[in-house]
Amino acid sequence: MVGKRWHERLGPAVSVAPGARVERFELFFDLVFVFSFFIITRATAVSITGANLLHGLLVLAVLWWVWVVHTVVATRIRLGVGFVPALMVVAMAALFCFALSLPQAFSDPRQAATGPLVIAVSYLVIRSTHLLLYWHVAREKPGERRLLLRYSPELLISTVLLLSAALVPPLISDMGRALFVRDGLWLLTVVLQYSGGLVAGAWGWVVTSAEHWTERYDLILIIALGESIISVGVGGNLLGQPVTWPAVAAAVLGIFFTAALWWAHFDVIAPAARIAQHAAQGRARVAMARDAYAYCQLVMIAGIILFALGAEEIVRQVADRSISLAERTHGPGVPMLFGGVICYLGGDMLFQLRALGTLSWTRVGTVLVLAAAIAPAMHLPALLAFTLLTTICIGLVAVELVVMADARRALLGAVFEERTTYEKHEAGWRARWHEAAPDERPP
Repeated sequence: MVGKRWHERLGPAVSVAPGARVERFELFFDLVFVFSFFIITRATAVSITGANLLHGLLVLAVLWWVWVVHTVVATRIRLGVGFVPALMVVAMAALFCFALSLPQAFSDPRQAATGPLVIAVSYLVIRSTHLLLYWHVAREKPGERRLLLRYSPELLISTVLLLSAALVPPLISDMGRALFVRDGLWLLTVVLQYSGGLVAGAWGWVVTSAEHWTERYDLILIIALGESIISVGVGGNLLGQPVTWPAVAAAVLGIFFTAALWWAHFDVIAPAARIAQHAAQGRARVAMARDAYAYCQLVMIAGIILFALGAEEIVRQVADRSISLAERTHGPGVPMLFGGVICYLGGDMLFQLRALGTLSWTRVGTVLVLAAAIAPAMHLPALLAFTLLTTICIGLVAVELVVMADARRALLGAVFEERTTYEKHEAGWRARWHEAAPDERPP
C-alpha cells in the first residue's frame, strides 16, 4: 500500500513521443557526466605517461558506455516525469561516486581497494537502475522484455570484471603481473561492452525520437568542449597567479581554436546528420544512431580530452614566468595538443562518413597538415606552437566557408524552413489558450 501511494503521488512513467526534445532534468543529470570528464582530465594531467593515457581512455570508454545505455533508456521513457526522476537521482548519486573514485581506479594494487570497489558497486547501481526502468516500461511488450533479458548478461559480466579488477590484483605478489591483470580486466570490460553492441545489431531496439537522440549527443559534445576550456584555465593555473599578456594571448587562442572545432562539427555536419537520422527508419535508424553517435563520438570525446591536456601543458608553460617566451616548448604538450585535434577531426570524419556517406577533402587535408606540423611545432616556443595550431583550425573553417558555400546555404535554408514551420505549428496549437474561455483552457 505504501509503495502504491508513493507511486501514485509521484505519477507514472511516461513513454517518449516521436517529436520529444531533451528535458531539463536530463541536462541536470548531465552535470555529473561533466564532473566525470573533468576528473578524468585532472587525474591524467597529474602525470602524462603512456600508461596513464591508456588508463584514462579505458575509464572514458567505460563511462561513455554508461552514457550510451543512459541515452538508450531515455529513448524509451521520459526521465523527468512521474516517479522516474526519483530513481534517476539514485543513479546520479552512484555516478558521482563513480567519478570521485576514478583517480584510484589504477592506483597501486597493494593499497586498499576501496576506490576500485566503489567504482564496481557504483557501476552496478547505475546500470541496474537503467535496467529496472526499461523493464518497467516494457511490461506491456513481452517481446521487448525477452530482448532485454538477452542483453542483461553484459551488465553482469562487466560488473564481475570490474569487481575482479578491484579484488584480484592485490592477491598477486608480482607487481608487474598484478598490473597486467588489472589493465587486462578493464580492457576486457571495454571489449565486451562495445563488441556486444555490434554483435547485437539493430534488431529489436527503436529510436522513437530522432530529434531527442541527436540533440542529446550534440549537447554532451558541447559540454565536453566547454569542460576542456575549464580544464585549460584551471589546470594552467591562470586563476592562481597575476595575469600576464602572454597568458591572456594563450587563453584567447584556446577559445579561438576550440570555437573552430565546434564550428567544424556543428555548422554543417551536425545539422545534416540530424536530418539523416530523421530520414532513416527502422533498423537503419538504430544502426546509424549506434555507429555515428554512440561509437564515433567516443573518438571525438577522447580527442577533446587529449587536446585539453595538451593545451593545459602549453598554457602552463606560457603562464610560467620562470620560462622564457623564446624557449622552445618541452614535454608532451605539443603531441597531445595536435594529436588530440587529429583524433577529434578523425572521429568527426568517421561520423560524417557513417551518417552522411560523404568525406570532405578539407578535413583530410587538415589532418595531414596537423600531423606534418607536430615535428616543427616541438621546436617552437609554446605560444608560437599554440598559434600555429589555432591558425590551422581557423584555416579549416575559412576554407570550408568558401568551398562549401552553396551546400551550406542550402542546408541552413532547409533547417530554417523546418524550424519556422515547427514554430508556427506550436504557436497555432497554443493559440487555443487565448481563444478558449478560462475554464475551458487545456491544463
